[in-house]
Amino acid sequence: MTKYQVVGIGNAVVDVITQCSEAFLVDNKIDKGIMQLVETDRSEALFGAMTGDRVQTPGGSVANTISGIGSLGLPTAFIGRVRDDELGLFYAKSMADEGTEFVNAPVSDEDLPTSRCMIFVTPDGERSLNTYLGISTNVGPADVPDGVASDTKIMFLEGYLFDKDQGKQAFLEASRQTRAAGGMAGIAISDPFCVNRHRADFLRMIGDELDFVMGNEAELKSLFETDDLEDALAKTAAMCPLVVCTRSGDGVTIIRGDERVDVPVTKVVPVDATGAGDQFAAGFIYGLATGATLETCGKMGNACAAEVISHIGPRPVVSMMDTFKSKGLV
Repeated sequence: MTKYQVVGIGNAVVDVITQCSEAFLVDNKIDKGIMQLVETDRSEALFGAMTGDRVQTPGGSVANTISGIGSLGLPTAFIGRVRDDELGLFYAKSMADEGTEFVNAPVSDEDLPTSRCMIFVTPDGERSLNTYLGISTNVGPADVPDGVASDTKIMFLEGYLFDKDQGKQAFLEASRQTRAAGGMAGIAISDPFCVNRHRADFLRMIGDELDFVMGNEAELKSLFETDDLEDALAKTAAMCPLVVCTRSGDGVTIIRGDERVDVPVTKVVPVDATGAGDQFAAGFIYGLATGATLETCGKMGNACAAEVISHIGPRPVVSMMDTFKSKGLV
């Protein structure tokens, strides 16, 4: 039996979330609804422009997912880099307090500070992310501790780390250790712009190194530079044993071999869409780890996504296990 059920590797980012008007986005030249990388000066300016109540949480896409899985009761761990500064110590302690082992000690011998993401949420619930990556971009194969990747049932990777070669090498190290020990490895594609920058590497890893891939419509279409979602789904399924495509208000499509499941969702106006994909992944992977059917996995993912978009912040504020029980999913 493995020590962990799920281990994630990705950016360790402190999320700082605030609500704002549409005019605020225009005045501060923030592109709505996407994630943009920012440099130090821009990061400080945007942080200073945040007004009203701020919500500060340990974040990062896969870290949010791993935290969600841990809150459902499975043993989890997270691989990532933070500095031994105020935000880094907050991050490491918060992950541990939430039940996920943060396996990398805060770093003291680098100049880059802990990563942070300023998230601006408009009245329609859409979020605009401005991310200063800092030290988290330096994750490499040396950060994959001996005995962690090889001692988990599922390894989950974050596509954003593809922006540096050492991140890709960390992915290979982690996924190969997990699979060699009999586990499975998968990836969250993360962003169509990331795919555009590293399409060949994404396709190579999905086809040769992974057991499942998760992405939304735009991300899967970007993999094959097509506007035809069914074409993108078919091509991805031909490369990878399990494909999961989230389609916002149109539900989720799951393909494993000859089996296809389309799970609908109830459309709602989100309070804050931050973390919707991350928590969908948490519910889905929880189901996968516990042997649920694909349909149940999809329903679990949808339930987690629905909860997190009902409030500000990227992580659930109620017991998702209670929700699963009320819906007859466990």
